[in-house]
Order: sequence, then C-alpha cells, then structure tokens
Amino acid sequence: MNLAPEVKKKAFLEHGKSEFDSGSTEAQVALFTMKIQHLTEHLKINKKDMVTERSLVIMVGKRRKLLDYLKSKEIQRYRDIIKKLGIRK
Repeated sequence: MNLAPEVKKKAFLEHGKSEFDSGSTEAQVALFTMKIQHLTEHLKINKKDMVTERSLVIMVGKRRKLLDYLKSKEIQRYRDIIKKLGIRK
C-alpha cells in the first residue's frame, strides 16, 4: 500500500522536524499508523483477504517495536506521540 507523497509530507511535517524528515521515530510511527488505519478499513469490507491481514499484523508489530524503542530512549516523546496519534498501549 502506497500513500500519496502529499499525505506523507503532511504526516512528516506534523510529527517530524520537517516535511522531508522521514527518519525520525515519530514520523515513522505516524506513517505506520496511517497505513494501519487504511488497511483496517480495507479489512472491514474484505473480511477474507488474508494477505492484507498478515500485512496489517506485520505493520502493527513494526510500529510496536518503534514505540518500544522510543519509550526506552525518551519517555516524554513516547507519551506525546501516543497522545497525538490516539494510540492505545
């Protein structure tokens, strides 16, 4: 699943340092969250799409690893991104 470049730039600008900051943990978590939301909506319609379901589980795991890393390094940035994106622990 590919997101439009404009959508990515907006996410990087909101959660990263600039619109080209694709490397910060917050920007990556925001991008994964957008992809996860898109796949979740797809799976509500296409319940038997097992390939997409597997991709969703993998993405959730990658996001969780990034959040665990952020939590171990800087707890306040972790709390801010969780609150801003509305992710529950």
